[in-house]
Amino acid sequence: MTVLSRLPSAARLLLVLFGAGVGLNLRDIAAAAGTPIPALPIAYGGSLLDNALAVLVALLLAALLRPRGMGLMASLGLRGNGWGGPFWVLLASLPCWLGLALLGTPNKALTALDATMLAVLFPLAEEVLFRGLGFVLLVKIVRGPWPWLALPQALLFGMVHWLGFGGFDGGGLALFVGAVIALGGFIFAWLDHLDGDTLWCGLVLHVSMNLAWNVFSLDDAVALGWQATGLRIGTALLAVAILAWHVRRRRQTRVVTPT
Repeated sequence: MTVLSRLPSAARLLLVLFGAGVGLNLRDIAAAAGTPIPALPIAYGGSLLDNALAVLVALLLAALLRPRGMGLMASLGLRGNGWGGPFWVLLASLPCWLGLALLGTPNKALTALDATMLAVLFPLAEEVLFRGLGFVLLVKIVRGPWPWLALPQALLFGMVHWLGFGGFDGGGLALFVGAVIALGGFIFAWLDHLDGDTLWCGLVLHVSMNLAWNVFSLDDAVALGWQATGLRIGTALLAVAILAWHVRRRRQTRVVTPT
């Protein structure tokens, strides 16, 4: 047991949310404080370092705040829970691929490096920070209904993307993007909760949808229109419905029928 793990639940909740809120912005904070942290001298060097620092924040806070007797990986939802759930979530993401194929055109400029960074590594870091630290660890240390515990990280997730689109200067567009991303953050946490508070189902959906949005190019008006937005939300809700069905079926098969 660490010193921080002895803090009241309210104090640990604030530390978790603080970490989730600043994790991706450490270099911006350092620059504002007059001690800039230079980007790595490689492609995507700045973004890669931002995401690596975010993961380090999540690991550090989880190590300090996790309940007694709980492993670090389990506290962030990184333990295994079988691949059945992630498999069904992956299948549920197919409508997103089909819809984007109809709405857009193949992105011929996409490289393997682009796909790896934008669709795999960056979503992984976001899931560890927001859903791992901001939700799964919160569920472990704070008593309360899971939807209320999932909401703060979702709002922070949306806020980070709102700031990325200009914040107040971005006007209605930034607000719209932030709201959609916040809803996505809540649904990712929902998937994680259904699969035993592990990150893999939310991560699979996040990666698959991000990859689809990079494989196909859409005009800005289409990407932000009702069809593409409905496709995003509908795919995520379909994943929830299919995973809930899978979890219910799995539980039923585990019931031993008396003979």
